[in-house]
Amino acid sequence: MEGWIRRLVGLLLIFTALAVGLSHAPDRPVETLVARWAPAPSDFIEVKGQLVHLRDEGPRGDPMPIVLLHGTSASLHTWEGWVKTLKVQRRIISFDLPGFGLTGPFAGQYTPDDYRGDTYARFVIDLLDALQLPHAVLGGNSLGGEIAWRVATLAPERVERLILVDAVGPPFTPEAVPIGFMAARLPVLGWISQHLTPRELVADSVASVYGDPSRVSAPLVDRYYELTLREGNRRALNRRLNQMVIGEDAERIAQVKQPTLILWGARDRLIPPAVGRDFAQRIAGSQLVVLEGLGHVPQEEDPVRSVEPVKAFLGLR
Repeated sequence: MEGWIRRLVGLLLIFTALAVGLSHAPDRPVETLVARWAPAPSDFIEVKGQLVHLRDEGPRGDPMPIVLLHGTSASLHTWEGWVKTLKVQRRIISFDLPGFGLTGPFAGQYTPDDYRGDTYARFVIDLLDALQLPHAVLGGNSLGGEIAWRVATLAPERVERLILVDAVGPPFTPEAVPIGFMAARLPVLGWISQHLTPRELVADSVASVYGDPSRVSAPLVDRYYELTLREGNRRALNRRLNQMVIGEDAERIAQVKQPTLILWGARDRLIPPAVGRDFAQRIAGSQLVVLEGLGHVPQEEDPVRSVEPVKAFLGLR
């Protein structure tokens, strides 16, 4: 707790400096980010008036596509390592959730500023409809994992299998929270952080979710930082974090009947490995694999090692 207090004090000092004009970080229009962060095979599709950044790779004749959902403040890019391996044999669809990446805040027919779990789950069902996918394998990390199991309970006929990677679900107490998340949830700092976001804050937040922070590179931080600045994303993050209730609807997890692989980084300090064991107890017949040395985003930190249990689960060589 003392460590968190020291970090918050440091954060206050940073924002004080920012407030006097040292580092204003305005929103960036999405069109200024597309060239760098949406090269081929990126595409944009419309789902009920919401423009969605998406990649659809691998054999189009695959009868059971794999749909991958990223976590809070991330983007489809977090899956690039897995996609490189899996697309050789399977159709892989990854996309930016509303409020993150290049997709941006909920728009069109969706209620603005509603970033609750079931709202996201219904959006994913709408996306499956738009892609004309009657069913799919769903994989998700963190928030994406929560959305995946919610879809599996709201529309079980649409989900063939589940892959939950350090997912949100059962109640838990974090051992450490990214400083950017803490700032976004606080009333005053949350408002300030929508306008003033130092790159160092993003770098510290990314490092805190890696098992080995030395793996965090400057280009990786650039990606998280620039996509955080996409117009509307910081406001969406603030809304999402303040609407999130840890453990909400956890009793529904036991309704999951699909074959389920649970992957967890042994060094995850945001959602500790005990939560993975809790998931395994709640989902009958599920398989839990703990990845030593990795943190909250194992698919990004070590895609080669973390994808191996996935290949086995899917019967791939």
